Amino acid sequence: MPTAIFTIARSGLTASRRSLELTAQNIANAENVHYSRRTLTQGELVMTGSIGNNAQDSLGGVRPGVIERAESGLVQRQARDSASALAAAEEQFFAMKEAESALETSGVYTGLVDYEAALTRLQNNPTEPALRLAALEAARKMAGNFRIADGTLANARSLVQAEVSARTLTVNELAGELAKINADLVGAREGTAGRAALLDARDKALAGLAKEFGITPTINANGTADVTVNGTPPTALVTGSTTQTLATGFAADGTVTFTLGGSAFVPASGGMAGRAAALAEMADLQTGLDALALSAITLSNTAQANGVGIAGTPGQPLFSGTGAGSITMVLASADGLATAPAGAPAGSRDTANLAALIAALGDTSGPITGADALLLGLASKVSALETRTDGLAVVAASAEAELLRETGVDLDTEAANLVRLQQAFEANSRVIQIAAELFDTVLDLR
Repeated sequence: MPTAIFTIARSGLTASRRSLELTAQNIANAENVHYSRRTLTQGELVMTGSIGNNAQDSLGGVRPGVIERAESGLVQRQARDSASALAAAEEQFFAMKEAESALETSGVYTGLVDYEAALTRLQNNPTEPALRLAALEAARKMAGNFRIADGTLANARSLVQAEVSARTLTVNELAGELAKINADLVGAREGTAGRAALLDARDKALAGLAKEFGITPTINANGTADVTVNGTPPTALVTGSTTQTLATGFAADGTVTFTLGGSAFVPASGGMAGRAAALAEMADLQTGLDALALSAITLSNTAQANGVGIAGTPGQPLFSGTGAGSITMVLASADGLATAPAGAPAGSRDTANLAALIAALGDTSGPITGADALLLGLASKVSALETRTDGLAVVAASAEAELLRETGVDLDTEAANLVRLQQAFEANSRVIQIAAELFDTVLDLR
């Protein structure tokens, strides 16, 4: 009897100690979002005794079982999908916000309006040298505004491209880590702490990949994960312990292309999809900006060609260049501004040619209206992206909270477990003490 009591108490101490270790591990990782809480299964320890041909089973304590890890495939998929959608919206929003700031701070619209205003003032007194100089300076400033806009937009585009390149390395690293985890999982023993840690690492890698690309993971019976990147077409990224290499390239207009294992694809969601969409929209903005600059160049130079300067000489080109990055004022003297129509004498106050230029600049198809429409459209796009991002953030936060409820650590529960397990440990220690006293009493019998 005493020896059986010893066995029962010892098994209880072992189970309590292992459960305490897991509880302490859970508490230590309470703030780790990539950790799933652990529990220890327990079973009855059955002892068999026999006398002659008679055998009898009796309970001999508790048998520590395997380590179980809390997980929910459905909730994890929802959390990954919502995080992927949020990342796409956030990356596109932040990039377009930078583009909006670049164009607004460049003063393109203000420069065009000031140029038109200076020409309008000159129309009232076309022979006034100060007004001519002011008009020429306004033209120079407008050209500078276009070049600034071109440069700041290029900087915003470069930042996005640099992020794409950096995240490409991250994706390849995560894919390589997942492939190694898959290889380790094949040999990991079921129900061990090492296997639970590998599964945590697997889910962390999947979450990281989902933020960059929408993915469809396939969880195999042995716990390994095969990953397909959602896109056109869907493409395998990780299969067992092998991976495909992600590569990116940039076109002349700044847009990005993706290849996986040498095959081209277009991502459907995730941060990479958001950055790709932003780069495409920036390319459209660049095209629009260049068109506005070319319109201002063409209208101004056409007016110059159709008129004469203050000395009655034919007007010379006011600007050179073909777009926002190359526009430059080339007219050397304010006297060369062709305010009068061709054939007018020197010192003419006829401003018909200047009036035609002013009308063309302010026309519904002119650069001023175009710049206003470009900035307004960009502001509306950014506002819509911000609203969408806020909405997806709520969805993602809800999914993340649900995942934490399913797999995270509840400190109140773990604290209660600590008290319960401590009491169990003390109780089993007391049983051993009583068994020892009982055994000593038996030995002392005379």
